[in-house]
Amino acid sequence: MLLCNVAFGFPQDADAPKTPSKPEIIVGPVSVYSYSPPESFVRVNADDASLAQILTDLGPDAIEWYQHVQTLSNPWFEGRVPGSEGIEHAAQYIQFWMEQRGLTPAFENASDRGATAWRQKFELPGGQPKELTVALKFEGTEAAKGEVATLKCSASAEVTAPLAFCGYAIADGKDGYSSFAEGEDLAGRIAVVFRGEPLREDGKSAWGEDGRFTADSSLRQKIDALASRHAAGIMVVEPPNYAGKKSNLETLPVGQLGGARDMPCVVVDAAFAEPMLSAADSEHRSLATLRALADAGEIKTLYFAETAAATLSTSLDDGKLTTENIGGILLGKGALADEWIVIGAHYDHVGFGYYGADSNNRGVLHPGADDNASGTSGMLLLTKQLSEAYEAMGDDANVRSILFLAFSAEEVGLNGSRAFIKSPSIPADKVDFMLNLDMIGRLRSNDLEVGGVGSATGFLESLRPFFVASGLTIRADPSGRGPSDHANFYGAGIPVLFFFTGVHDSYHKPQDKGYTVTPQGAKKVIDLAGKIAMWRALETDRLVFESATNADGTTRGQDRGYAAVRLGVQPGMAEDGAIGVKVEGVSEGTSAADAGIKEGDLLLAWNGDELLSTAVMMEKLRACKVGDKVEIRLLRAGKEMTITVTMKAGKARGG
Repeated sequence: MLLCNVAFGFPQDADAPKTPSKPEIIVGPVSVYSYSPPESFVRVNADDASLAQILTDLGPDAIEWYQHVQTLSNPWFEGRVPGSEGIEHAAQYIQFWMEQRGLTPAFENASDRGATAWRQKFELPGGQPKELTVALKFEGTEAAKGEVATLKCSASAEVTAPLAFCGYAIADGKDGYSSFAEGEDLAGRIAVVFRGEPLREDGKSAWGEDGRFTADSSLRQKIDALASRHAAGIMVVEPPNYAGKKSNLETLPVGQLGGARDMPCVVVDAAFAEPMLSAADSEHRSLATLRALADAGEIKTLYFAETAAATLSTSLDDGKLTTENIGGILLGKGALADEWIVIGAHYDHVGFGYYGADSNNRGVLHPGADDNASGTSGMLLLTKQLSEAYEAMGDDANVRSILFLAFSAEEVGLNGSRAFIKSPSIPADKVDFMLNLDMIGRLRSNDLEVGGVGSATGFLESLRPFFVASGLTIRADPSGRGPSDHANFYGAGIPVLFFFTGVHDSYHKPQDKGYTVTPQGAKKVIDLAGKIAMWRALETDRLVFESATNADGTTRGQDRGYAAVRLGVQPGMAEDGAIGVKVEGVSEGTSAADAGIKEGDLLLAWNGDELLSTAVMMEKLRACKVGDKVEIRLLRAGKEMTITVTMKAGKARGG
């Protein structure tokens, strides 16, 4: 008989662990990167369990929420990545339900002045060019599909030119190593180069400590070196037995490659490059032989015969990427109708994992059930509950209007909420507070984080009765900051609340599927959110914004509380779309300041591992202890460098 962990919650066996029965309100900072309550579910007999009966017992609201999550996390929605057909399907779905609830479109129609629209279009920073066509021909042979791919920095161009082999294309490397002769000029040549840097026999770097690759392996620096020597085109080839990271170079953002170039730039598979170079070379040397010479620094650029010409053709689009917020209004009544509550959730996710996810899972669908189909579904359920509550009120009621917002592009830097704050469709000074639902689908042990309780004067004390009545253990974090959309409202001086049930092993992974969410837990969370929203909708006095954080982002009067060490940078989003963590500020006396990290730096890698996001950096920090030395590769003023950071302890901060 199959036994399984079923998340719907069945009667507990006598010997089963009990869910905590005494709710608490625990005030203090909570790290969203490590907050993960323990599981409290019990094993049941899966052969006898009736999921339909469990959902029926939970009631129609839990059923509707669960159905929304299953729909939005279906593979048909392609992980809801901005720019995909899947996210457009999701937008249509959300708009459909807002229309069904009788909401009013939240935006003006830009093409028809005075008309309304459900969508707010905005352009993403760092939009990446997409390959339209690419072709490579040499002596009557054409590269097959998959043997050549366009780098995002490439021009749309066609070049026919003889080849030159430039080794690792390193201008000034370790111990005077250079791939180029003095005064080298590659004009009229297509340069063929190896990725990486001189290798050991095992294929790891011969220059870096423990075989780690150094800044000299940077593809951007190779392209800079070739462009400054007037190359007519660039082909990048992986050297034989290369043991570096197998990242797809064609997916690197254009900003990380130094911006758009004026020549075609491609990656060529060794299966095509080997016979091409062997035929071009008068000595017919193999890639392995050329690698050995380049590793030893025994060759400079090799110029092949003028007749050894290739035709390289690339075509890319303009790289502009637009996406949309979806908004609907529940109109208020009476004296409070011109004041507002905002209830939001982001509906995008990371698609096939090419950013914001573990690089090992790139190319695999990330359904995003908890993150954030769960929050979007909670918002949709609240459109139903609150619409019905408003309809039941008399015409003489005084109640605030509610703007329901589904944000796009949260996962790439809170772009949807930032776009709304820059161009709000309602008066920002009339907003009482913003409620953000992000990852509310995995309530465990009745334990819920609520952030922002210190974002308005007396907010926590007013919220206490709701928290107590919920029966939940509430982790009440005063700060209104955090890596989700409420942070932009908080930054604009608007009180916020952030509901979050915690991270888990499926976070930003392909395993975040619809069946893993817990409708009975979501029902409790949404019930609490709805009651707080109704309180604020009817309360005549406006909330008064109050900052609960210091300038460096730490909570007033509290320890940072989630890492033994502190780097000391204020992280931000790279505006050019580059992968990495932008340094918005550096605190004095910290690990970063001592190492020489500066405001404006872009942190690229941590001990050789790419820093794909702030969340990745926080994971690295949590794994460190005081005294650890970390090699951080960064980009400063267009030049990559590697610095050593000695980790210092985090400190409690007073107000």
